[in-house]
Formats: sequence, C-alpha cells, structure tokens
Amino acid sequence: MTTISLVIPCYNEEGNIFEMLKACQQTFSACPAQIEYVFINDGSKDKTFSELQNLYQTYPNEQIKVINFSRNFGKEAAMYAGLQHATGEYTAIIDADLQQDPKYVLEMFNFLETNPDYDMVACYQKERRESALLKSFKRLFYVLMNAISEIEFIANASDFRMMRREVVDAILQLKESHRFSKGIFSWVGFETYYRPYEVKDRQHGQTSWSFRKLFSYALSGFVGFSTAPLKIATLLGASVSGVSFIYLFYTVWRWLVQGNDVPGFTTIVSLILFSSGLQMILIGILGEYLAHTFLQVKERPIYIVRDYLHRDKTLSTNPKN
Repeated sequence: MTTISLVIPCYNEEGNIFEMLKACQQTFSACPAQIEYVFINDGSKDKTFSELQNLYQTYPNEQIKVINFSRNFGKEAAMYAGLQHATGEYTAIIDADLQQDPKYVLEMFNFLETNPDYDMVACYQKERRESALLKSFKRLFYVLMNAISEIEFIANASDFRMMRREVVDAILQLKESHRFSKGIFSWVGFETYYRPYEVKDRQHGQTSWSFRKLFSYALSGFVGFSTAPLKIATLLGASVSGVSFIYLFYTVWRWLVQGNDVPGFTTIVSLILFSSGLQMILIGILGEYLAHTFLQVKERPIYIVRDYLHRDKTLSTNPKN
C-alpha cells in the first residue's frame, strides 16, 4: 500500500495537536494510501510535547512518530528531521496550526498519482493577508533573489508541498547547517507544479514569525544561495576607489595650476564618513559569509533529539541528526 508521510513541525501548538490529527483523519478517511504522521516538537515553551505524548497514546492504531528536540533549533531543522524520519513514497510538509488545510495534501497526492511527469507539488498564496509593508518586503526579497541567484525562486511559494521519495532523498544529501528550504527545493531541481491555496485562520496560539526573524531568514537566503553580494562589494570598493583617485587628481591639479588653497572641509569630512560607512557595510557582508563558513566547518548536528516516540521503540536518544 502506498504511504503518505506528513511532516508536521510544531512550536507552541498545544491547542492544535489533537485538532490537527482529527482534521487529517477526516480528510484521508477515503484515501487509499496509508498515512504516517511525523510530528516534530521544536523546543516548544508550552505543553506541546505533553499533548504529542497524549496523542501518541490515544491513537495506538495510527502510524505516529514524535520527535522531541532538546531545544529550539528552528523550523528548518524541524523540517529536515521530519524528512529524515519520513518513510512514505510521498512526503508532505504541513504546519500544525491548521492554517494549511489537509485537503490540499490529498489534492497534491491525487495530482502526483495522475501526473507521473511531475515530482513535486508546491503551494503558494495567491492573496496574502498581511500588511502592505510586509508584502512589499517579501516582494522585494523575491525580486532581489531572482536577480542575484542562479536558481529561480517562485514568488510566495511556501514549504507547504508534497514530493516523491526521489526528491526527499536528494534534499537529504544537502548537509549545510544554515538551511534555507525555499532555495534547497529549487536547487535540487525536479519537475514542480505550483498551485494556489487559501490560508485559514489560526485556531489557537500565535505565530512565532516576527519581522526580525523574517529579515534574518531572508539574509540566510542571500548568503546561502548567491555570491553576488561579495561581487557587489568588490565593484563598490573599486568604484569608490576610482572616484577617490579622480578627486585626488582634481585637488592636486587645482593646487598646481591655480596656486590657491583648496577649500572643502565639509566635502572631505563627508567623503571620509561615506567611505568609512561603505567599508563597514562591505566588512559586514564578508562577515556574514565568514560566519556561515565558520559554523559549517564545525560540523555540529543540525538538531539534537531528546525523545523519540514510534511504534517499534518508545524512547531513543538522537536516532538521526
């Protein structure tokens, strides 16, 4: 029998755990495939893990796996852990907050079953219910990423997607510590079908994404999937140096030809401040790449497991990372 693995990252989702499973059971009640649930508790501060333990014990006939991190490692690590533990021919990533309706997972499964030329289905939000500032920020992000990256980033494409086993195996070959799944999904290639979906209202809890976290996430994408910022730094440095030399020759020429003192204290100070600020920005760009390299060469695990529940063994320490 065909198996669908649902990778479900959880962070402070204590009120959504049971409702999420019930929604999936209703959706897949007539589905011919077997469903495997892979819940990842990403260091939640509430009772999410307790609810997952209760869920595991309440539904002994369901194929449920619960991975409990030793601390919060981030959604990227949670998705990676889920993909490592997923065993299905098809694997879908879906949030636990019920904003992504499981009915779309069933539709993606039916699409892949009837369209063997496609390897992955990715959902995107056609209309985002966000502030104008956040929409503008995300629109700018995709414009810049597509301008400087060698791979294509589809605007508003989310982690909510289903993929065949071959795609999952390809993604798991990428071992970088700073993971940016939007780029990884595009980098591995494969034929992808993009379809729109509507986001539902969150039932319980609050989103953990803030503007600061989104900005940091976007910065990881720039650094992880393009070396263009380094090239831009070189071009800016060369341009400023060229302008400085031209201004130097002009100053010397005025002094030699006209024989008068060259005024312009304000101009000189402005140029010094501008060049100093530019140097700090360029050093910051280099620092971002150096920091990513520094953390990568340490070869620390992407995540650490504290508890691992599944039907064959109820507790395991760090089974996969």
